[in-house]
Amino acid sequence: MKLVDRRALLHLGAAAGMLPALSHSLRAETYPSRPVRLLVGFAAGGITDILARLISQSLSERLGQQFIVENRVGAGSNLATEAVAKSPPDGYTLLQISAANAINTTLYRNLNFDLIRDIVPIAAVMRVPGVMVVHPSVPALTVPEFITYAKSNPGKINMASGGNGSTPHIYGELFKMMAGVDLQHVPYRGGAPALIDLLSGQVHVMFDTLPTSLEHIRTHKLRPLAVTTMTRVEVLPEVPTVGEFLPGYEASGWQGLGAPKDTPGPIVDRLNAEINTALDGMTMKDRLAQLGGLPIGGSAAEFSKLISDETEKWARVVKFSGARAD
Repeated sequence: MKLVDRRALLHLGAAAGMLPALSHSLRAETYPSRPVRLLVGFAAGGITDILARLISQSLSERLGQQFIVENRVGAGSNLATEAVAKSPPDGYTLLQISAANAINTTLYRNLNFDLIRDIVPIAAVMRVPGVMVVHPSVPALTVPEFITYAKSNPGKINMASGGNGSTPHIYGELFKMMAGVDLQHVPYRGGAPALIDLLSGQVHVMFDTLPTSLEHIRTHKLRPLAVTTMTRVEVLPEVPTVGEFLPGYEASGWQGLGAPKDTPGPIVDRLNAEINTALDGMTMKDRLAQLGGLPIGGSAAEFSKLISDETEKWARVVKFSGARAD
């Protein structure tokens, strides 16, 4: 073979190797060219659904195509996650990821997907504080007083949650593990009925999401002992954190977007940039504040680390509690 022919073949081979990257770049430049589905694993009206619709509206306005929220309810959001994991990696099927996904990794025995392997993180969007609330009949005004009361009454204090493996349940189990107290877990089918029984005094304590308890705190129907985040929250500045009494305690909900593995990097990068730009705007910040949430943002790599860290953390708590999905 002549030298010139060899060089021609080498150039052709190099050009062929560049085709996938060029194809991905071209797809990113024209993305999205049709409507995009955002799957949510929870029912309409909840905080995950509301946030998904806010983000979808923002992306629709910014990218000139409809981002359509689709509620795929079931198995604690696992049905939606599995559907996205098995979708084509083209950027047209996305997933609203939440802390429940990290908990489910250990809570469910036989998942047909691996969250960390099969879902590519795009961007973290919002963090939602939790709050430790008690019925006013509980004779404790602070976390140390509650711990003392609980140790004097082992197994007699009822801790409500929205079900086995729900975030209020796991937040409470982390508290039990770190405080060394024995609380009787009472699971309900959803957070609303749990909160109703807490308000009536049928149960004593709940590690609720702050937005759903906030109005009851303001009307003194529930007593907040502490928020579950690392730092105090603006809407309840006088309420301490659990970590002020149990160093290292932190539990908070978070939300973000993901896509099927092998989704082209340029598409992930574009979506990440658009989400971060939206989060920097006062309109989105105000809307998140109305939900009781705080914007997160950051790179896809940072969101990936958050998911990995939270999955490992909640695995320890789920194993400690012995919780299994209903």
